[in-house]
Amino acid sequence: MAAALRGLGLLQGRVRLAATAAATSSFRRPGQRAPVRGGAAATVPSAGKSYGSEAKEEEELRIRYLDDEHKGIVVLGLNRSHAKNALSKNLLKMMSKAVDALKSDKKVRTVIFRSEVPGIFCAGADLKERAKMHSSEVSSFVSKTRATINEMANLPVPTIAAIDGAALGGGLELALACDIRVAASSAKMGLVETKLAIIPGAGGTQRLPRTIGVSLAKELIFSARIVDGEEAKSIGLISHVVEQNEAGDAAYRRALALAKEFLPQGPVAMRVAKLAINQGMEVDLVTGLAIEEACYAQTIPTKDRIEGLLAFKEKRPPRYKGE
Repeated sequence: MAAALRGLGLLQGRVRLAATAAATSSFRRPGQRAPVRGGAAATVPSAGKSYGSEAKEEEELRIRYLDDEHKGIVVLGLNRSHAKNALSKNLLKMMSKAVDALKSDKKVRTVIFRSEVPGIFCAGADLKERAKMHSSEVSSFVSKTRATINEMANLPVPTIAAIDGAALGGGLELALACDIRVAASSAKMGLVETKLAIIPGAGGTQRLPRTIGVSLAKELIFSARIVDGEEAKSIGLISHVVEQNEAGDAAYRRALALAKEFLPQGPVAMRVAKLAINQGMEVDLVTGLAIEEACYAQTIPTKDRIEGLLAFKEKRPPRYKGE
């Protein structure tokens, strides 16, 4: 306990810096899409044609800032249909750039990761591209994949993976980096790397045990077993399972409804809550409670907190600005 408390000062400093950065910084979104307005798309934004007029079919990652009742939700859509959304050098570069921009935008409230390609979420690493790499390049590629997925995991806002198709290998590792996973019952998920005589290298050996428990995670990785949405829900790999619809976007629709539930909450509180949970899960309870105390302190001076208390007193919905 004494050792935990000795480190509290440094820990509070780190939490304060992270919370301040999450709460106060902003950026100009490069190449931002025209927002979707009106009509059915405003109720349930879909893929393809509902994007801004600048969207192009060949874009491997579609970045979409929703508007109207979904304002504050950003959708990142994987769009490599010819390669089943496999993670290539270019796609990783685009993902890293997008995440780097999103993490400092205080107007972003929730990020949804989805696929624009029917029947697939992400097939993992692009093995055809990797086969052309020199052995020295492979290690660099895996490190870049791991770093990009870590960047996703560290986004200061809630993240949801909408799994409407297969999420295998690196695709499941990408989903595991999200705070919440929603899947169609027909979706297929698994860390299948041992079939190729390798192991998951983008966080799978660490995040899967933390999600479903050590013994079961070992079983799935050792066997390279693939599970469907129903089994994934039963073992705690995903939070919600839904029956697939004719459009093939049932998981995305459920993710969107879930993200909408987050919108009315205090933006700074949401960011700091995620920080407290993520850091607290990696330490003992005493240190975790100290992290919570330091994070709670970051919400006291904010205008969000004042507005929340005032709205409660006046019996009206709060109007948060996300300072």
